[in-house]
Amino acid sequence: MNRTTLSLIAATGALAAVTGLGALTAPGASGTDTAQAAAYLPVERSTLVCPAPSTSDLADTTYTSFTPVTKGTGENGKAELLPADADGSGKSSGKKKASKPVLKPGEAGTPVSGDTSGAQAPALIGTAEGNAAPGWGVLQTTEVTAGTGRGLAGVNCTAPDTEFWFVGAAAGGDRTDYVHLTNPDDSAAVVDIELYGKDGALESTVAEGITVKPRSTEPILLSTLTDGPHSDLTVHVNVRSGRVGAALLALDDKLGGDWLAPAADPAGTLVVPGIPKDATSVRLVAFTPGGTDADLKVRLAAPSGLITPAGQETLHVKSGMTTAVDLGDVTRGEAGSLVLTPTDRSVPVVAAVRVVRGKGDKQETAFIPAARPVGTRANSLGNTAKGTTLSLTAPGGDAKVEVTASAGTEGGTAVTETYTIKSGTTQDVELPVPDGLKGTYALTVEPVSGGPVYASRTLTAAQDGVPAFTVQTLPDDRGTVAVPQAEQDLSVLQQ
Repeated sequence: MNRTTLSLIAATGALAAVTGLGALTAPGASGTDTAQAAAYLPVERSTLVCPAPSTSDLADTTYTSFTPVTKGTGENGKAELLPADADGSGKSSGKKKASKPVLKPGEAGTPVSGDTSGAQAPALIGTAEGNAAPGWGVLQTTEVTAGTGRGLAGVNCTAPDTEFWFVGAAAGGDRTDYVHLTNPDDSAAVVDIELYGKDGALESTVAEGITVKPRSTEPILLSTLTDGPHSDLTVHVNVRSGRVGAALLALDDKLGGDWLAPAADPAGTLVVPGIPKDATSVRLVAFTPGGTDADLKVRLAAPSGLITPAGQETLHVKSGMTTAVDLGDVTRGEAGSLVLTPTDRSVPVVAAVRVVRGKGDKQETAFIPAARPVGTRANSLGNTAKGTTLSLTAPGGDAKVEVTASAGTEGGTAVTETYTIKSGTTQDVELPVPDGLKGTYALTVEPVSGGPVYASRTLTAAQDGVPAFTVQTLPDDRGTVAVPQAEQDLSVLQQ
């Protein structure tokens, strides 16, 4: 996804308009003295968009909002979530009804939750300012008890951007996949959607020049964009003008469903963190957008270290073609993360895995994309005292990590624990739980020292024998932004 860089001249004035941006690494993390070149300050404004949660009348959806406490912020701030297709007053101008916001975001450090149900719940557009903005996040979880896509689906509401990669989508057959495009701005956005299968790009004329009206949302059924059916697709969302939030809902007639979150930017080395240890099936899907084939070494970061799956030592990814391989029950009852590295020269790749838990007609599906590292700080929302697993991976050196459990949505006191993750391993850590917890709580993950850390959270729910679950990766929350500092005191120029 594209990134925004502030110029030295405009830095001070532009800081207040920064939307959802933050430092991806801590100052000095690259080995250079970046603290002299830039100051890291809290963002002053954030925008998030949440897709319409479900088309099922049996859907029950919970939203959780949380802003971590950030040093350097003022005392004032506010956040709000309004339905898309709204005129700013909260009254929907579309077909979907929204009599009131699903929740009113609270003060920093304490999560707030709200519920809705049915197929008419709208997409949401949220903004936060002041001390409510740095690291603000909203989690949307939906439970569907029967029908296509039954199970537990979860997605972090996304910051708007101009480019997204979704790996592991499908069109037709047992799958019903939608790309949800939500425009938070007051002018229209124009979007192209490119689809890539096992033989390369799929032809489509209706996928070009899709207009998303101001402050509105467009769910696009993938099977309407191309002849099908097609499995193991890579979806590239490219915004010609404006910006959108994008999310992909993957629904299966037999295996449940979940949201497929955007993958990390194309890179030579990728980490897919936190595959559940009881996974019965893991399918790796990869794509390289460049003009060169990629050859990847496939390894599993287990609790004991890096191991190579038998018979799946390497993966060859042809340029412009989506490649998929079944890894079976690769975790074999232990915590694990996939680490993909080039066997020779580095070629940019995007990747994700589809994970299945359960057996027979009691199976459920979730997706884990290749992730960005935690960076300075990451947050996980909607955690429960039971049914929550936090996976931490340190692929390139020992790392010390601090994890804070916030107060609960209905009461409790925050607690903090510190963990050491050995190089090349994945650990499902024993989570801290707030004292006197009532409701759900947020986890804030902050690396203290050592190499890069990747993280994911698995949330489970019992559903009539179906092992319902959803997994979210935990990238940096972009709560701070780098503002370049002048090399000299500019006041001398006024003498």
